[in-house]
Amino acid sequence: MVSEFFGIASQPAGRTTGQGRGVAVRIATRTIMAAAIVAICTATAMPPVEWPVHGGTDLEQRFSPLDQVNSKSVNRLGLAWSFEFDSNRGQEATPIVVGGVMYVSSAWSRVNALDAATGKSLWSYDAGIKGRVGFDACCDVVTRGVAVAEGKVFLGALDGRLIALDARTGKEVWSVQTTDPKKPYTITGAPRIAGDKVIIGNAGAEYGVRGYVTAYDIASGKQAWRFYTVPGDPAAGPDGAASDEILKKAALPSWFGHWYDYGGGGTVWDAIVYDPELHQLYIGVGNGSPWNRQVRSDGKGDNLFLSSIVALDPDTGAYKWHYQETPGESWDFTASQPIILASLSIDGRPRKVLMQAPKNGFFYVLDRTDGHLISANNFVPMNWATGVDMKTGRPVENPAARYTDKPFAMYPSALGGHSWHPMAFSPRTGLVYLPTYKFTMMYGNDAGFKYRPGLWNNAIDSALLEAPDDPEVLRKGTAGFEGRLVAWNPVAQKEEWSVPHKSLQNGGVLASAGDLVFQGTGDGQFEARAAADGKLLWKFATHNGIIAGPISYQLKGVQYVAVLAGYGGGFGLGESADKPTLRPNGRVLVFKLGGTARLPFTPQPIPPLNPPQETFTRPQIDSGRLLYTQQCYRCHGTGAQSAGVLPDLRRSGALNDPATWNAVLIDGILEPRGMVSFKPWLTPAQVEDIRAYVAHKAQIAAGQVKP
Repeated sequence: MVSEFFGIASQPAGRTTGQGRGVAVRIATRTIMAAAIVAICTATAMPPVEWPVHGGTDLEQRFSPLDQVNSKSVNRLGLAWSFEFDSNRGQEATPIVVGGVMYVSSAWSRVNALDAATGKSLWSYDAGIKGRVGFDACCDVVTRGVAVAEGKVFLGALDGRLIALDARTGKEVWSVQTTDPKKPYTITGAPRIAGDKVIIGNAGAEYGVRGYVTAYDIASGKQAWRFYTVPGDPAAGPDGAASDEILKKAALPSWFGHWYDYGGGGTVWDAIVYDPELHQLYIGVGNGSPWNRQVRSDGKGDNLFLSSIVALDPDTGAYKWHYQETPGESWDFTASQPIILASLSIDGRPRKVLMQAPKNGFFYVLDRTDGHLISANNFVPMNWATGVDMKTGRPVENPAARYTDKPFAMYPSALGGHSWHPMAFSPRTGLVYLPTYKFTMMYGNDAGFKYRPGLWNNAIDSALLEAPDDPEVLRKGTAGFEGRLVAWNPVAQKEEWSVPHKSLQNGGVLASAGDLVFQGTGDGQFEARAAADGKLLWKFATHNGIIAGPISYQLKGVQYVAVLAGYGGGFGLGESADKPTLRPNGRVLVFKLGGTARLPFTPQPIPPLNPPQETFTRPQIDSGRLLYTQQCYRCHGTGAQSAGVLPDLRRSGALNDPATWNAVLIDGILEPRGMVSFKPWLTPAQVEDIRAYVAHKAQIAAGQVKP
């Protein structure tokens, strides 16, 4: 298997690099190894190198063995073809390429099959997601991809269904509801294949659900096993699931209070990786519900298996081992971030390792045979902990970070030092390339917290998150926030080089045998950099932000590089934009050497500001500011300044008319488009206060009033 070849990597020797400007020395043995692999593939008449699974191979290294596009030829890279989706919402999917066909999912759980050489549409499928479901998605109506196996394409739909499609026709073969449709579960992650089973998790921890993963038979869709990640109500008894024994033995004693009333969280919304070498399945478990452990678990306990990597038997779902990265997590520090499997030379001997760079800011290297911690070091600046105790495997916490007595300005924060955006490992350089974030957030205990089913329940004081009225103050407050591409040495546990980006949120990463690292940026550039030192070698203006991870494949001797353009996601929706914009529909962009296709782009006019001529009281505006922070900013932008994915409410035609405003927020006339009624949670007076705040922000932007 190609995946087995590329799982073997010796460590770089003789590296002579400096911080941020390192120059890697090409290792002769590694070059010989890569050449040998290519020779073996050729000699055994292996099929063209495509992209058959989410991470390229089962080891999910996101490394392409192709080198036709390399550091010397990349300047000739041009657009081969593009395909436009029917939505401007966030595009996070990794395409799958099998048999010359690209299978790609897009926002609102739609799937397209395209000729991978030309972009010609072969078939399309729409899961028919109702707009109301979009409200239950914490972080946009995204999907991170499909799985393909045994002539079927598997889609985890936003509404909790796992759907099998005929790969040739796109017709539905079977469909199963994996979640309780009465609860605010969603699916945004890509399914994974393990033998004759397809594995899927879910999302929704902020809304109050209990996490689990489920395995289904590929042929029939029949459930094979289920593993819950947190214990349920002890009074309800066992679940009859693969997790029963370990939850009772190890997890239940680490929980306190009435966590089950809030769901508990622990959703497995992204990282699911099958290890073909050890026949193990690794899942990355998410945050608690609510975030604040003071509320969730009476301020006590490790709360297993939150923020943990858990190894399971893929045949039965039986527990094998776990490692908890953030015991008693209280900050939305998920361990759902991408997992990479590899073999590294550590202390002079090869080790089968698992690598992860989760939200909490530590880069972890684990022995994947048993979960033993090999090393950990912070890959971004942090103030919540000073390191990881290698004897216990626990972070050495700053007590103030628990925000039990007073608020704490913390970094990294809920956005994470690294989130879901794919990272890549190159066996040629021995480096992991990952997008990182520097972002400070205020945490404080919400003394008046009341659980409200269907809404966000993080038990964090919302007043601490309110945006200032003055746009200039807001800009200055975010000036220190930064996104970077970091090349990380997982053995030495240090940064070899890094480059900053203009935008905070940037896309996933692809490494290649052409000694290149590909990444898209939030401000609309697709870039190729030298894997050795990060030097920019090529870029392409995409007219839209990129957050997805690139891939590369070869057909008829031609190497292609592909990526989805389409800004959004959790941060993209809540981001505050200095300049007004209106995002175009997302696209698949595919490149090859000598490509001459043109990218169609017609800028769309920005709706004008629509400030009412009314005068609102300061209490109204202040009340509306807090309510907007609690209910609205995650979709319409911090400080009522949208990044252009969803409407900027300062420009809404409803802003001048209280009746129309109420028809939207109370009557729910836009529910088919995802804007639900807030009648269960807001009074008419509160809805009017939100209008007063947005109107005030529109008046400031129009220069009619001072901040």
